[in-house]
Amino acid sequence: MGRQSQYTAEVASRICAELAEGKSLRAVCREDGMPSEATVRAWALDDVEGFAAQYTRAREIGYDRLGDELLEIADTPVTGVKTVSKATGIETTEGDMIEHRRLQVDARKWMLAKMLPKKYGDKLDLNHSGSIKTVTDMTDGDLAAIAAGSGS
Repeated sequence: MGRQSQYTAEVASRICAELAEGKSLRAVCREDGMPSEATVRAWALDDVEGFAAQYTRAREIGYDRLGDELLEIADTPVTGVKTVSKATGIETTEGDMIEHRRLQVDARKWMLAKMLPKKYGDKLDLNHSGSIKTVTDMTDGDLAAIAAGSGS
């Protein structure tokens, strides 16, 4: 079956529902009968039939869902088998896949900080306390000290 390229409200709603479930646009567009990523992004950029707002809202809901998954991933041990080749042979251990879970958490944290920085990004404190001396506020002694390399 060919790719959908014409905008329809039905396809747009299906895309947004899956994005709101936390799926990536790439995964949604891989499904049979779905448009390409480029087509969906064009619909959003061109705001075809109000799609931009619907798409943006679905993305925000999907990102919030990823945020909800962070604690679940961090709190849920996953048992797996790890195999390491050594000079003495192959060593196999079974245990919690902590490295994999850490990667899942870190990837989600990074993505959320980039996609919704006001909500999930690091808070930057841009408040200034104290004083700033400008050249016009400096005395001749201050300027001489700076010129001599022992600035204040």
